[in-house]
Amino acid sequence: MKVAVTGSTGFIGRHVVAALTAAGDEVIAVGRSVEGANAVRLDIHDAPADAYARMGSPDAVIHLAWAGLPHYKSLHHFESELPAQYRFLSGLVRSGVKRLVVTGTCFEYGMQSGALSEAMPAVPNNPYGFAKDSLRRQLQYLQAVQPFDLVWARLFYMYGAGQAANSLLPQLEAALERGDASFNMSGGEQLRDYLPVSEIARILVLLAQSERDVGVVNVCSGKPVSVRSLVEGFIAERGATIALNRGHYPYPDYEPMAFWGDATRLRSALSGASGSTL
Repeated sequence: MKVAVTGSTGFIGRHVVAALTAAGDEVIAVGRSVEGANAVRLDIHDAPADAYARMGSPDAVIHLAWAGLPHYKSLHHFESELPAQYRFLSGLVRSGVKRLVVTGTCFEYGMQSGALSEAMPAVPNNPYGFAKDSLRRQLQYLQAVQPFDLVWARLFYMYGAGQAANSLLPQLEAALERGDASFNMSGGEQLRDYLPVSEIARILVLLAQSERDVGVVNVCSGKPVSVRSLVEGFIAERGATIALNRGHYPYPDYEPMAFWGDATRLRSALSGASGSTL
């Protein structure tokens, strides 16, 4: 199977490329600064009309590229990113791609609390979530006139090698390496849904390899974990000690205190796939 990966040099992209390679698929790495034999330099904001052909006419595309993160409240997401994203993806579909795996976000659910299932309405409350949900709707309208398989993979929280240095766990790791006496964080009582980025990559690859028109699916563990527990577990795994200055930062105002993904549909979508245990 030939699979093109946009955003291939990013945090998730590098793990997806590795997972596809390990699975024996032919990988086309797509990005603005990629290098290598199977690499295609391409900017989706200025994508050529023959982008699909330049990408080697892949059987499937795992689309990870999205600019402007982590500035979730920036108007950029719907003023410039959304139109460029739709032009690029609709161009691929009209050129012949039969399967798209596009990453969405748990922020599409907005301020809803508890276990979030795909049957719940999308009510995003920040520009990033709004733009992602709008792209999903546009692609679903496109399906009605130009049939293709769409997997809309709503990502929850992730961690692992290559994560941005300003993310929670990389900051904590840097503090431990410096030997800091304390670490500033929020109160830590908020509940979230976490997966290692390598596991998210494995799931995205399985979804790309599937022949099902999955639609919207949560990519999640289905298990709520407090931020405090995540941090304390990270410290314990390293056999380290550091005082947690909890409450130094306020809780984010763009997400509820307690939410996590319902993984029922994900388990169903992956049923029968090799190595599909969650």
